Amino acid sequence: MCPPWPSRTEPLKTLRLRPGKERSLLRRHPWIFESAIGRGAGDAGETVRVESSEGQFLAWAAFSPSSKIRARVWSFDEHQRIDAAFFIATCEGAISARARFDIKSDGQRLVHGESDGLPGLIVDRYGDTLVAQFTSAGVERWKETIADTLLAATGLTQLYERSDASSRALEGLPEATGWLRGQGEVELVLQEHDWRLSVNIAEGHKTGFYLDQRDSRKRFFDYARRLKFERVLNCYCYTGGFTVAALMGGAAHVTSIDSSGPALDKAAANVALNGFEASRATFLDADVNATLRQLIEQGRTFDAIVLDPPKFAPTVAHAERAARAYKDINRLAFKLLAPGGVLFTYSCSGGISADLFHKIVASAGCDAGVDGFIHERMGGAPDHRMTINFPEGEYLKGLVVMRK
Repeated sequence: MCPPWPSRTEPLKTLRLRPGKERSLLRRHPWIFESAIGRGAGDAGETVRVESSEGQFLAWAAFSPSSKIRARVWSFDEHQRIDAAFFIATCEGAISARARFDIKSDGQRLVHGESDGLPGLIVDRYGDTLVAQFTSAGVERWKETIADTLLAATGLTQLYERSDASSRALEGLPEATGWLRGQGEVELVLQEHDWRLSVNIAEGHKTGFYLDQRDSRKRFFDYARRLKFERVLNCYCYTGGFTVAALMGGAAHVTSIDSSGPALDKAAANVALNGFEASRATFLDADVNATLRQLIEQGRTFDAIVLDPPKFAPTVAHAERAARAYKDINRLAFKLLAPGGVLFTYSCSGGISADLFHKIVASAGCDAGVDGFIHERMGGAPDHRMTINFPEGEYLKGLVVMRK
């Protein structure tokens, strides 16, 4: 059932900002922090009118009484009604936009939160199944409407909920997982470029898999095919996406490291799924840092290395500690990289900017006594859209560095 929009005679709840706190909203940034609010409140997920300290209309936003981000903007149009029709139009617009991208996969990001005008909503499609994360009070309040809209817009019948991200707790929301609409298998096989990858939407990371690295896996395949890698090292390999891409590109052997035994089992299964002999891949259930040091002591070198670690810095407050961690693993990787070898290194930390990440990698190379050429800068796949007014959407950044 849809939450009601107040009648024209019923007063809307209003947030009045402190003087000077309207500047980010005037730049169309969708977040309103607790410290910016002078007075006013609402129920969890309720739509409120946001005004400047002088009473000027700024936005319609979803209120969240538990979060430091106290409100998230639905619309900057004063005449926009935030009702079922709004969510139908916004969801349909996000989904239809994906048809403009050349996505070589049946796994796609259909809704990407703030960048698609639906703060806190993530929706991925795996073949005939949708998987959604409702991570803010606003989309939680409109969950039923959104669920029906997503199925109507895609023509599908199955929607699995993976609202188990830690950010739910910050919004005062409990975890919620399971089939929201329909029933189906949770073990799926994803077709991506020229290879297949098994995905578990109930247990896998995020909605089941890292779709944001789709284009990076393709580029790694391209480099493997062109440069004819003999020895590849894939660190934080998870379920082996980069491992499979390297083997598909003709790499002779790939060593993959992760601290999750179940993820490594899935990675080995993905290698077999694509028809490769088990002897071409080695899987190490181990700590990456310790293993890199051991490989250096053994005098090992690699033609290509992938560093795709977990999020070290969720916010800027964690940036200094994260910078040290990123520097350390990149320094070790540079020492293992053969001359002419290629390093694909990434950060998915929102608290680490692209410029800072570049500086971290440069400093790591200096400490390792290694110089290199930056061949490419990488980011999330295009269906993980970014807008010019929401820089936080650029969470994934990467560098492709060839050692001199």
